[in-house]
Amino acid sequence: MNLISRDNLALGAICLSALMFGLEISSVPVIVPTLEHVLQADFKDMQWIMNAYTIACTTVLMATGTLADRFGRRLVFAITVTAFGATSLMCGLAPNTQTLIISRFLQGLAGGAMFICSIAILSHQFQDVKARSRAFAIWGVVSGIGLGFGPVIGGVIVALSTWQWVFLVHAPLALLCLALTYSSVEESNDPQAKKLDIPGIVTLSVAVFGLTYYITQGADVGFMSPTALAIAAVTIIGFVAFILVERFHAHPMFDFSVFRIRDFSGAIVGCIGMNFSYWPLMIYLPIYLTVGLGYDSTTTGLALLAYTVPFLVMPPVAQYLLLRTSARTIIPLGLFTIGLGFIVMWFGSGLEQATGAVVLAGALISGIGLGLTTTPATNMTTGSVSANRAGMASGIDASARLITLAVNIAVMGFVLVEGILYTLTDALPEATNAGQLRALAELIAAGGAVSPESAPSALDVPAALAHAALVNGFGWTALYGGIGVWILAAISFAIFGPSKATGASERCPEASAT
Repeated sequence: MNLISRDNLALGAICLSALMFGLEISSVPVIVPTLEHVLQADFKDMQWIMNAYTIACTTVLMATGTLADRFGRRLVFAITVTAFGATSLMCGLAPNTQTLIISRFLQGLAGGAMFICSIAILSHQFQDVKARSRAFAIWGVVSGIGLGFGPVIGGVIVALSTWQWVFLVHAPLALLCLALTYSSVEESNDPQAKKLDIPGIVTLSVAVFGLTYYITQGADVGFMSPTALAIAAVTIIGFVAFILVERFHAHPMFDFSVFRIRDFSGAIVGCIGMNFSYWPLMIYLPIYLTVGLGYDSTTTGLALLAYTVPFLVMPPVAQYLLLRTSARTIIPLGLFTIGLGFIVMWFGSGLEQATGAVVLAGALISGIGLGLTTTPATNMTTGSVSANRAGMASGIDASARLITLAVNIAVMGFVLVEGILYTLTDALPEATNAGQLRALAELIAAGGAVSPESAPSALDVPAALAHAALVNGFGWTALYGGIGVWILAAISFAIFGPSKATGASERCPEASAT
């Protein structure tokens, strides 16, 4: 086997892992309404089905790089691919929501580790600058395909088979990836690998999980109740401890001094903006399309292409604009465009005779904005620091995205329920029990059928009222995302400072689609 074909096989293995990782982020939201009916999942269960994966990814990002450097990148990659296949089987065979949530957490640990290992292997396998740029470009396209076409793939799988195969399909793919890995990927390690920052990993994980749990469960237990306040206190202590650990640890995961670099900080705000708005809405948009507009699972998946496909075709445009302007212009412009799409979705969902056309137009605009933002933001986070800090910068980038995603899945869910609750409270008698109303709001938010036998209370709510409440809640969610990302666009623009003559692409040609 010659070197060229071996490298191509290695690239195939890495791209296959990227495809699996992307599919598990974007295909699962489409089956959420199905899970609500089949597994009797409530709204909070659905949030945790998604958040368990993202939180788990966050906990392993920085640790995996160190372990791969020490014990061998191919070995650790093979272990993570095997674990991803096994945990995907666990998800597909889960008999109830509790087992599925635990399995999703384990799958997220494997997926996040697999993702980081794939980047390390690409960097080592392709030493030539041109070959490496080509490899990263192909890897980025495949990653984007997994993220972009995940909704339609998930919808088709549910239409032709059962929801379980959205997870089970990864088992044979993982076996193929392993075969390609051992036939092509060169083993490599770093004798000078740093020690694992266990205190940093633990404190950051506690802080992120605590914040997400407080937002998700706070309304039920009472945001000012002793239980909620204790969770909030643990969260704050976790964040403070993480900052102190990273400042004094000999080999910290995060070197906070990089935030003094304006280009890096401005780009990180761009990464946060994408995951503040675009990706968390991926969880709730299918519910609106399914229940609010009456689409079936296949139609919902096809409709979501308007949301996901534009960012696959926009990166070349973003690169073209970046060469002629600057990251200070392109990244805030991309965030502003995402926000504009959200405002259009908010407006379209509120139309009396909403047909979905205006909402899908807003989804299309948001996808264009994501495409404008992704490549420049990724380039700038690594290209604005020295080469020996690029790995750490990439880790901060990925962590910022996943933490923001996990938190805003919870926040958007809270906003959605509050919007639904507002409509129900306004329409139903004041004497109605508040706990019953909130339980009903969560049932509607989950896409559940509103009827006396399915509702968790004695309330008999007309279908028209339930529909209006869901539409109003979605409007609140879109408005929150739009205004929030516009604020982050302004912050990013201000942090970047005066525009420079050189673009980010002159410093770093490699880009990620995730």
